[in-house]
Formats: sequence, C-alpha cells, structure tokens
Amino acid sequence: MEFVTEHQRPLSSVRPGFARADWNERYAGKELLWSAEPNKLFAVEVAELEQGRALDLACGEGRNAVWLAEQGWLVTGVDFSEVALAKASELATRRGAEVHWVQADVVGYEPEPGGFDLVAVLYLQLPHGELDIALRAAAAAVAPGGALVVLGHDSTNLTDGYGGPKDPAVLFTPEDVVASLEGLVVERAEKVRRTVSLADGEAVAIDAFVRARRPDST
Repeated sequence: MEFVTEHQRPLSSVRPGFARADWNERYAGKELLWSAEPNKLFAVEVAELEQGRALDLACGEGRNAVWLAEQGWLVTGVDFSEVALAKASELATRRGAEVHWVQADVVGYEPEPGGFDLVAVLYLQLPHGELDIALRAAAAAVAPGGALVVLGHDSTNLTDGYGGPKDPAVLFTPEDVVASLEGLVVERAEKVRRTVSLADGEAVAIDAFVRARRPDST
C-alpha cells in the first residue's frame, strides 16, 4: 500500500526536500524568505484589470496576495505551508489588507469553478504531471472574462539563465503551460528575461510567462 502525505499525495510524488515540513522549515525564520513586494511583471500585467475576486495559488508568504488586496481585489491565498500562511497573515495585518487564507496542497485543491476574475500561479515548480493537475484546476477556476497569469522558471534557465531549481523535471516552458489551459484563450506565451542583482554584479534569469483569458459568455 502506498503511503500518502497529510494532503493525500503519494510520498513518492514529493521531491526530497520539498515536502510540507521542508517548506515549513524554510519559512521558519523571522525575516521573509522572499520580498514583501509583489512580483514586478505580475504587478504590471494585472494593474489595469478590473478588480474582482482573485485566487493566488501557492501564495507562500503572501506578497502578491496582499498587494492584490491593497489594489481592491477580494483575494484568496492558498498554500500548504502553515508557517508561510502565518507570515502571510502577519504581512496582511501590518499592511491593513484583508485576505482569505487557505491551507491546502495545490495538487488536489479544487477551487470554485468559474469563481475568480483573476487566478495567479507564480513560481509553482512541480513535476510536469502534478503541474498539469494544478494548472487545469487553475484554468477551470477562471470566470468568464477573467484572466489567468502563470509565471515560473523556464527550462532554458538551467543552461542559459541564473538561479531557480536545478532539477529539469520541475522547469517548464510557455508551451508546457498552454497545453494545460483548456477553455482559455492565450494572450501571451513567451520567455521573459529579468535582471538579478548579485553581490558582485548582475545576472539574467529566464522565466516562462503565460497570460490567458476565458471568453466572456455574454
């Protein structure tokens, strides 16, 4: 019999070092593991969207979810690390933002179908089979007229870029993402380059970026 995690995922599907306990340990420090500010590209891409309900899958310490709430969105942030969500809640409180936090594994989490005007999936680096499951659920959650934004470390970052996971099994391309977005119209699907500041200079990281929309039913 296959043992499963507390989120009903087979233990064999969890990469060594990336179980919930491992992420809790990473997030356990007092300081934020990531910046408190939103991802720059994400902020630009959604800045002109009409505010409504937003879902941030694998929200981590909540920087993007909190920022969305500050812009007037009604936000749900989902992550499987209770330590990350505690820090996210603290960040929201400090900034006077209201976010609904949900502790759940995005693989197997079923958001309300068609329930969100914006769904964000940022830097969710999973084996392709699991990523496909999460992305299909994310796509299904997009309301008519709503948008999905996916951003993560591109496969070419392993050889041509800086940073990110070194495991090719969890890197992906825009084309990989598009294949999982049934029912959505892809508006952008491309590799994007960003500058990373280092102690001794700068480097360039390569990300996969996809923005898609569900056609309005009217």
